[in-house]
Amino acid sequence: MHHETARPLNTPFWTPGVWVMLGFMLCGAGAVLARYIGGIGYVSNLTHARPWGIWIGIDVASGVALAAGGFTTAALAHIFGRHEYEPVVRPALLTAVLGYTFVVLGLMVDIGRTWAIWKPMIFWNFNSVLFEVGMCVMTYLTVLYIEFIPIAAERFGKTIPLLGRLNGLVGKIMGVFIVAGVVLSCMHQSSLGALLLVAPTKLHPLWYTPILPLLFLTSAFAVGYPMVIFETTIVTSSLRLDSEMKLLSRLSRFTVLLLGIYLALKIGDMIFRGTYAYLLDGTTQSNAFLVEVGLGVALPWILLWFPMVRTSRKSLFAVSTLIVFGVLLNRINVFLVGFSSPITHTRYFPAIGEILITAGLIASLMFIYRIVVTYLPVISAGKLEEVRP
Repeated sequence: MHHETARPLNTPFWTPGVWVMLGFMLCGAGAVLARYIGGIGYVSNLTHARPWGIWIGIDVASGVALAAGGFTTAALAHIFGRHEYEPVVRPALLTAVLGYTFVVLGLMVDIGRTWAIWKPMIFWNFNSVLFEVGMCVMTYLTVLYIEFIPIAAERFGKTIPLLGRLNGLVGKIMGVFIVAGVVLSCMHQSSLGALLLVAPTKLHPLWYTPILPLLFLTSAFAVGYPMVIFETTIVTSSLRLDSEMKLLSRLSRFTVLLLGIYLALKIGDMIFRGTYAYLLDGTTQSNAFLVEVGLGVALPWILLWFPMVRTSRKSLFAVSTLIVFGVLLNRINVFLVGFSSPITHTRYFPAIGEILITAGLIASLMFIYRIVVTYLPVISAGKLEEVRP
């Protein structure tokens, strides 16, 4: 996991963007305080008949999928031996650590009895898919923090001897944790899709399928590298760093294959089950499905075949944004748009409290990412004034 060129950025921290993030964090904190004082119903439009909202669709399901860059880059660099991709492994690992941490925090806000979240660790239910998801996420988050130890030790190992000794111990068996991280990721990414297999009458036919776990897993594979390109482009642009385009361009070639597999499964399943009959019925669900697959999967897959798109920074960022948008919309469609409760027909729209908490969580993730890359050796890209002649 050692990477020689990664270094702290040591750039001015309090920029206008950071102050904006702080503003969203304070608004989100106020909404969280109101949620714990007044209850979930006080800040949300959730009810007993419709208990799932954007906290599940965005904070949890989408958060898990968009953190897939962590295990996909780790597999590429450390299991398949493509060490030229090492410069993007640490930023992807940091995104995964923070992404899963905030998935847990989002769950703490969403579940009614937060204080009982520890119970699955004691009271095991092997017949529950949700139990498997919970245990996998908890174990994987622990593995991610262990994988992050060498990064912290590089910066503070000499001043904190215990951290240095821990790094030496972990370093001897780091390969075990990397393989475990990939296996655990594959397990819970697919199991999140399996959660909906018990609801064939509640989920719209355009999304309900026996291969939903496979679609969740392949979509996580497909969005892993585009998410790395998306975040790397934003970070290098905002901090005036080298774009690392040669690396990102090569990385995008894997997406042609992975996104193509996901698209083939999606369309093949629709044809096999005959659900294409719902495509043009003009409902909210059919329109949402067309936007998800058309703009978020098919269009970027076609564009990625062109070398001029893969080698252009703006074009590659635009295509990666479409793929990230497509997977994000897929999780929202599966858990919200396509899911209907049999005991209520009222439409759901998130309350301002739900939106503030979600925005606050995302801003907090970005704020901590900014702190970490400023003071720890995560980013390898050089500053523009250093790389330009």
